[in-house]
Amino acid sequence: MAYSEGYEYHIHLKQGDIGRYVFLPGDPGRCEVIAQHFDNPRFVASHREHTTWAGELDGVPVAVTSTGMGGPSAAIAVEELIHVGADTFMRVGTSGAMQPETQPGDIAVINASIRDEGTGLHYLPMEYPAVADQDLINGLVAASKDLGKRYHIGVSQSKDSFYGQHDPDSMPVGPRLRERWDAWVKGGCLVSEMECAALFLVASVRRVRAGGVMMVMGHHDFAPMTDEEKEASKVENLIPVAIEGMRRVIAEDEARG
Repeated sequence: MAYSEGYEYHIHLKQGDIGRYVFLPGDPGRCEVIAQHFDNPRFVASHREHTTWAGELDGVPVAVTSTGMGGPSAAIAVEELIHVGADTFMRVGTSGAMQPETQPGDIAVINASIRDEGTGLHYLPMEYPAVADQDLINGLVAASKDLGKRYHIGVSQSKDSFYGQHDPDSMPVGPRLRERWDAWVKGGCLVSEMECAALFLVASVRRVRAGGVMMVMGHHDFAPMTDEEKEASKVENLIPVAIEGMRRVIAEDEARG
């Protein structure tokens, strides 16, 4: 499929393939898992790291598209999804704990992100904050409460380098990475992940809505997880919160007309 044939260059979707509401996991393998919570789920397209399934929630069209890892590919996916009609995006993924109270299996509702990444600089100066949409925050908090999930609302660190977090001493700039990490922790940052800042900034520029809900994995001090904690922090335990949160956003939109 070529861009000139009406399909977006990277995600291989066209107008009419999806509706307004889109879930955004990083892993293409999670798309079908999320889509099984839809009514009438169906595979739509797959190209590079971007796989899309579509369906309905309460009679309203929804979709799930994988972004791949990191800000650059996430920004590409969101830009092209906007081109084909989407305007409400929910990041659904995993994150590393940064505070003692963020335990494996907890839910982190992201209301803003530290811009420790480079993609956003191609959209807005560093002084501009990466902030989530309040409608999605409200929907995710209500869903977490209703489903009896232990949750936290707060800031994520969006980074470009996975191993800059997990093996900083191997990096020539390791001391700087550790100094910055300590600052984020002391500032109250909840979790570390790789996509929310870019997603929120693209949404701000394009005047659409974006939010993020993350499964907390690991411990703030990098202590090993128990088998029970590994089971609790499976992403499958996060998906019902994301689905119910989006249902609430859709219902609010319907009520507002």
